[in-house]
Amino acid sequence: MPVKPGSAKPAPEALAGLDLRWHPRHLLLAPHRLAFFLAMVLLAASGLWWAWVQVSQLSNVAVHAGAVPVSLTHAALMVFGFFPLFFSGFLFTAGPKWLRVEPRPVRALRAPLTLLAGGWLVWLGGAHASRAAACAGAVLACTAMAWISVSFWRLLLCSRAQDQKHARMVGVAFVVGTGCAAGLAASVALGEWGLARHFVLSALWGFAALVFVTVAHRMLPFFSPPGPHEGHPWGALALLAGAAGFEALAVWVDAVLAAATEWVGAWTLLHGVLELALGSVLLWRAWGWAKRQSLHNRLLRMFYLGFAWLGLAFVLHGVARGAALLGHPQWQLGALHALTMGCLASLMLAMVTRVSCGNSGRSQVADSVLWALFNLLQLATVLRVAAALGGSAAPALLALAAMLWATISLVWALRLGSWYGRLRPDGRAG
Repeated sequence: MPVKPGSAKPAPEALAGLDLRWHPRHLLLAPHRLAFFLAMVLLAASGLWWAWVQVSQLSNVAVHAGAVPVSLTHAALMVFGFFPLFFSGFLFTAGPKWLRVEPRPVRALRAPLTLLAGGWLVWLGGAHASRAAACAGAVLACTAMAWISVSFWRLLLCSRAQDQKHARMVGVAFVVGTGCAAGLAASVALGEWGLARHFVLSALWGFAALVFVTVAHRMLPFFSPPGPHEGHPWGALALLAGAAGFEALAVWVDAVLAAATEWVGAWTLLHGVLELALGSVLLWRAWGWAKRQSLHNRLLRMFYLGFAWLGLAFVLHGVARGAALLGHPQWQLGALHALTMGCLASLMLAMVTRVSCGNSGRSQVADSVLWALFNLLQLATVLRVAAALGGSAAPALLALAAMLWATISLVWALRLGSWYGRLRPDGRAG
């Protein structure tokens, strides 16, 4: 590509002859292209499947029970499916810059990324066919996650950068996620559905949530205290990472104490109080930040609301612990979806779009389409949280939330997926 002397931009005559048609080979031009594209495929497929399940149940259409409980199939896809692919695309694009090392060639990442996406598609199909097929899909995905984890740790071990805290914390999160994926596969092989759910919940906190808060701490101002400071405010990261780690371990404390009825009430109360306290602190900081800063920028508003949902999720978890003691354990599903849909999915929508725009030569703004999708996501989250409260309207609310999620996923996947297979319109690499 010819470049004008003294300019980083390609010459106009070169741009005029640029082929902007979609082609699979363009997915190998940068790590985020392939990883994000595969994530979009899995996100759309799982979203459409879940909407079909919920609408079928609402309309009394018989749904094949399958070899794996549908709730576990859904939960595993939400935690282990598209999130690791989005993480990988970001980490192998931004990670080398953080660590000041040579980036991994995209072709070296093609096999593990494809294996990860393929493994969860096999899991989705196998869950309706046979336990062995579902287990095979989980094993393939676990192998891919281990492969990706080793690849990222190789970058870490080669780095001589002074600031490696964020990257190393993400590396630890991937190790936790890989271990939980292995536990899921083993539990499915044994038919231990309760144990499998514990591994999924542990990965939600110790892998997905930990990666999000770590990356957000480095990129977003909401995780930083007001006033001047040098470097990053590690106290804030320690608090959030510690909370995520505590919740991951608490999953197993709950399991152990389930048989010790005399301790369950005290532990549940203590757990709920700690969650209420942390959630209150996060909401207080979100409120204080909003009063000091302008939120007219839509993209900034999306990041902010994702952070606000994190505080609200902790508060709802605390309330749900109390509700469980009063005989309403289903409320915990509402708190769980405040975290997954409200916080993590909101941050995912904003972060992935921002990275995709920046690496495709487009303006890093939330246009009308993205803003509409984000608002639909907020509506879907509220409906899903409300459905967890129970009542006669709960099935309809759940089905509507699932349909909205599927619509958001499909539209977003089609839009951004069309970018990843095209050359940048400005002619630059990436």
